[in-house]
Amino acid sequence: MSLFNDFTWTEANATEAARIIALYPAGRRASAVMPLLWLAQYQVRDSTGIAWLPVPVIEFVAREVGLPYIRVYEVASFYTMYNLKPVGRFHVQVCGTTPCMLRGSDDLIRAAKDMGLAKGATTPDGLFTLTEVECLGACANAPMVQINDHNYEDLSYDAMRSLLDRLARGESPTPGSQIGRTASCPDGGPTSLRELADG
Repeated sequence: MSLFNDFTWTEANATEAARIIALYPAGRRASAVMPLLWLAQYQVRDSTGIAWLPVPVIEFVAREVGLPYIRVYEVASFYTMYNLKPVGRFHVQVCGTTPCMLRGSDDLIRAAKDMGLAKGATTPDGLFTLTEVECLGACANAPMVQINDHNYEDLSYDAMRSLLDRLARGESPTPGSQIGRTASCPDGGPTSLRELADG
């Protein structure tokens, strides 16, 4: 933790933080808390390889926005996009909300467990952390996972195992639908207004 006691923005992030703060009206600097936490988490990732928010970093952001530490900690602890403890190189977040659950998110959890991942834990090699989260916003393409910054949608047990195996081998799987869907169109393509879709 002492590594972060002197945390301050890099030159590039200081410029970005100033740009973010300037987006808010005078006297509303505290409104920048979420993007500044995100920026700080990525700066930690860039310097250590692990995206998370140690206490001194949260304290730094609190000073930047003029809020007590506890108010910023409340934000960081509420949203699953912020990591309050170190995570693996690949943070595997499985959506467990109703649409994903009905379409097989339990199979995704089982696939991860069968590959040695455990919910709320990081693998001994530091490669994967498995977390079950609430809605990730791709309900039409359920079930899905978010791994670091990318969504992988339309997954199955086998597709999930393949995805994790490819990441472990150092490959970069293509994000998005894993069955070739474009955006949130129906499985198999458009079913109505086909003349507009084909045009």
